[in-house]
Amino acid sequence: MEEEEITNEPLESTGPDKKWYSLRVISGKERKIKERIELEIDRSKWADFITQVLVPTEKVYKIRAGKKVISERNILPGYILIEAIPARLSGEIIQTIANIPNVIHFLGKNNPIPMRPSEANRMLGKVDESQEAGEAMIEPFIVGETVKIIDGPFSEFVGDIQEVNDEKKKLKVIVKIFGRGTEVELNFMQVEKTS
Repeated sequence: MEEEEITNEPLESTGPDKKWYSLRVISGKERKIKERIELEIDRSKWADFITQVLVPTEKVYKIRAGKKVISERNILPGYILIEAIPARLSGEIIQTIANIPNVIHFLGKNNPIPMRPSEANRMLGKVDESQEAGEAMIEPFIVGETVKIIDGPFSEFVGDIQEVNDEKKKLKVIVKIFGRGTEVELNFMQVEKTS
């Protein structure tokens, strides 16, 4: 089991002397805190031993008025990941980061506990997968849900979702035409949820 953990790929940039630490912060302030930490790293010349500050996010989208709206969603709300060389994380650095507004504390408080390589790889792997896979839909379409068609020959019709194909981003919708249910295949961009 131990050998498997060592061979995980996503953290190739992390040498054996670097470890990931998790910093507890006020949820919703992660990006601002990340900027403040990066400014402090530049100002205090810590860049040679604090190598990365990361807010774990994934790309997600919604469809609003027939347009795909992409945004980022935090995978771990209330946490920032910091990659650093453990031997160089002095009490002064830990206190400086912990005293930044909206920072609660490191996991392990004044003696930060590094994440296990498998935990760090899992978190960073999720971030990497999200970047490679494109985006995930925040509000997925559900079989049985009613949608309004906003594009194509059946525009303005309302129907119920019969089948969802996430891979192809297609839906099969049953639309009532002259009182009879007719199956129509549409892509995600041609419909919007009725609320």
